[in-house]
Amino acid sequence: MVRFTVKQKLEAIFRYENRDESLNSIAKSLGISNTETVDFWIKKYQIYGLEALEKSYTNYTLEDKLNILNYMNENGLSTIETAVQFNLSSPGNIRSWRISLENNEIDALIPKKKGRPKMNKNNKKQTKKQSLEEGSIEALQAENERLRMENEYFKKVECLSSRKGSITTKDKAQVVFELRDRFSIQALIKLAGIKRSTYYYWTKHLARPDKYTEMKSLISSIYHEHRGRYGYRRITLELRNQGNLINHKTVQRLMKELGLKSLVRMKKYQSYKGNVGKIAPNILKRDFTSSKPNEKWVTDVTEFHLFGEKLYLSPVLDLYNGEIIAYNIESRPTYQLVSKMLDKVVISLSVGEAPILHSDQGWQYQMKQYAHVLKQHGITQSMSRKGNCLDNAVMENFFGLLKSELLYLQEFDNMHHFKHELEQYIDYYNHKRIKEKLKGLSPVQYRTQSSTAA
Repeated sequence: MVRFTVKQKLEAIFRYENRDESLNSIAKSLGISNTETVDFWIKKYQIYGLEALEKSYTNYTLEDKLNILNYMNENGLSTIETAVQFNLSSPGNIRSWRISLENNEIDALIPKKKGRPKMNKNNKKQTKKQSLEEGSIEALQAENERLRMENEYFKKVECLSSRKGSITTKDKAQVVFELRDRFSIQALIKLAGIKRSTYYYWTKHLARPDKYTEMKSLISSIYHEHRGRYGYRRITLELRNQGNLINHKTVQRLMKELGLKSLVRMKKYQSYKGNVGKIAPNILKRDFTSSKPNEKWVTDVTEFHLFGEKLYLSPVLDLYNGEIIAYNIESRPTYQLVSKMLDKVVISLSVGEAPILHSDQGWQYQMKQYAHVLKQHGITQSMSRKGNCLDNAVMENFFGLLKSELLYLQEFDNMHHFKHELEQYIDYYNHKRIKEKLKGLSPVQYRTQSSTAA
């Protein structure tokens, strides 16, 4: 490699500063294949003056080298910019350090003493003795320490992966950081299979205060309050209702970091079609929109089978806001299941209100007593077409939601306990469970707000 004197370097700098020549022509005249070297002289001279051009023999420690590399990575600097910043003799030094670090050759970064080490007779005997004792207590202790380190590392990694579903480079760096006081960082990094520069990058970020600490606490609180029924979209709506403006993608990322995800997995609901009848026409015709409360209702019956027993639910849902305005629960599917529901629902009607009540072709809805009560209170009967569950899709959707968010999600002690939780869920659904199509409000909140605005 050609070595240049201070005078040659200075002349090259003056040639460039006087705008006589370009970097490329100066480099070619000196027999240099690229402009990097000349550019490096110029930048060093502009900051440090003449002494920057003199040959230096600074001996950098392992810690110095790692700090320089870490600084370069954190600030996104080039090797030339970093070499100028630390007044190094050449950018090539940084490149060689980085290659050694990326190849996990840490020993290559440790400065070596110049000259050959002296070896006397005692040294030779000691070396021979050490080689003969390689299965000794020290070797066994070292092996034991290695196994202990692996055990603790993989336990922490397994804990993180089970909570989040996957392990990231950041997670590995975090585990190394947590174990750094008990084991060698070098050995931990090698075990984790990450670069040393990557470890130092993440540890710097781990040391920073998390600006989302309060938001994570709110997210966790909402998630557990709703028993894991909310995903990131509904949690975003709830946060906005509380006055916290936040993007849904940020909520999704924070929930992933917290290991939280909706426990609800919707299952297709299959309704009982009942006997085919021609009692009432399909007046609703899948028009599930409603401009005011008590204009269009839908109803159906669903069955729960637990602990060798059965329980039946007969609700009425208002299509205006999706609210369950009345329901009845019985242990047997008799007409009383529906008749008691009707007794409760007619109470909600005001003078002049005449809603449509839509159902499937179940046997309960084909009975004369049922039609008589509806006619008595000015309610128009509507029924789905034969075997067409989509005609009553909103009610069936509620049953699917109910079973996904309660029956399949929770454990119950007995049927009495389930009935209590079922009643609690309907109350929760009406008053607390928010919906995107209701502008982030619950059914009752939406109805109350609409009536106040009117």
